[in-house]
Amino acid sequence: MADKKFSAVYPYSFAEAKQLGELNDWRASHRENISCKNAIEEAIRRDFDGMHLNSDCAQSVINQFGYHRVSYVLANSLQCKDYDGRFSRGNHDWAKQTYIPVDKDSYSNRNLEFAVDSHPAVLDGFVNQYRRAYQALGLFDHTHCLTDTEKQDFEGRVIVLSPKTLKESCLTVQDQLWLCTGGFGAHAGANGRAVFAVNLADGEETRWNRTDFTGVLSESHLPDWAKEKLSEIQEQKQASSAMGGMTMQ
Repeated sequence: MADKKFSAVYPYSFAEAKQLGELNDWRASHRENISCKNAIEEAIRRDFDGMHLNSDCAQSVINQFGYHRVSYVLANSLQCKDYDGRFSRGNHDWAKQTYIPVDKDSYSNRNLEFAVDSHPAVLDGFVNQYRRAYQALGLFDHTHCLTDTEKQDFEGRVIVLSPKTLKESCLTVQDQLWLCTGGFGAHAGANGRAVFAVNLADGEETRWNRTDFTGVLSESHLPDWAKEKLSEIQEQKQASSAMGGMTMQ
């Protein structure tokens, strides 16, 4: 699945897409949301024997649509059924962590078009399977970061790229960890958004926006391989600075 390319989830409503001139993007993503919803329902019909849900049911849909799309469709489904007590409170709370724009007018509620209609008790089990599969990726989240992200300066610190920013093929901790080297967005309260950073795993240097990051990684969660890479990068930058300060006699 790592080599498969999945289409991006469009994050705005129909009305917002119209204002932005991005209706084609909205339509393509909406169609894919509906296809994912149908695939989930079909997988449940196939893999539920009346008592148990096959253990790889959710993974079969993830392989087809990717973690981001499946998560979005499941979160939307539970948000549309927030009143239903047959879903666990933990899954209701999980669903609320994903922002789903209100997408309705006087004629229809477009979010209902990709809300899964399988039996809630069975769908709850499917959500559990999805969450376990995602957790198995071992990605960093806000629980691994310093609190009050908006008040933290990023420069010179290891920062965590949000999984939502990463492509499906890059959902690894190696792709999440970056050393911030500067940018207006690196400073708390600054007007700028740009954050310049170098990836600890492969040394790639690029520009991100501050909102692309979950926060500053707590030192207690820094893996050994990342500590070694961090030391190498810092030594290289120190050597480069020293060379830049030399003068020829």
